[in-house]
Amino acid sequence: MAPLSLFSVFVTFLLSLTPALSTNSEGNALHALRRRLSDPTNVLQSWDPTLVNPCTWFHVTCDSNNHVIRLDLGNSNVSGALGPELGELKHLQYLELYRNEIGGKIPEELGSLKNLVSMDLYENKFEGEIPKSLAKLKSLRFLRLNNNKLAGSIPRELTSLSNLKVFDVSNNNLCGTIPVDGPFATFPMERYLLPFSSLTLSSVNILPFYLHFMDY
Repeated sequence: MAPLSLFSVFVTFLLSLTPALSTNSEGNALHALRRRLSDPTNVLQSWDPTLVNPCTWFHVTCDSNNHVIRLDLGNSNVSGALGPELGELKHLQYLELYRNEIGGKIPEELGSLKNLVSMDLYENKFEGEIPKSLAKLKSLRFLRLNNNKLAGSIPRELTSLSNLKVFDVSNNNLCGTIPVDGPFATFPMERYLLPFSSLTLSSVNILPFYLHFMDY
């Protein structure tokens, strides 16, 4: 019985470490983000990777289990690019990176953030296509990608986001067809389509593209 008791104690010890290991992986992901970003005004100065978890860092909010649920770096004068490490923030609900100088592609790995409610990447320098992986974000209500350098078409896969209430991709370089299924079918076209690129809907040329539908 003694070996069994020792084994039980060992298993219990490992289970007790699980939250710490999880939050530490989140800290590692955020520190990887810090290394990718230029931060001339030192808004990320408190991001110390030697701490047990990132819950005491400025611009980071955690829940009662010390999981990162919010990242607020809007209007922070940072530049650089995002990396796949952000996909490790499995409990993240709010990703607020608006009004910065962040460029490069939007990582496909953001589609792993299953608890995400709001993604605000507007007024940056993102380029490339809107990732189809964002269609996995079934809790997403707010997706604002406007005022970037995104190209290509709007992924039809996004029509499966039944909780989506605000969708803004205006002032990009998008082309192709505007989806009309799912939540896209309910927004008032005459109010929220602004003149811009080469998107089309039922053979009507639409020139920057803005979708905004709310249920208040």
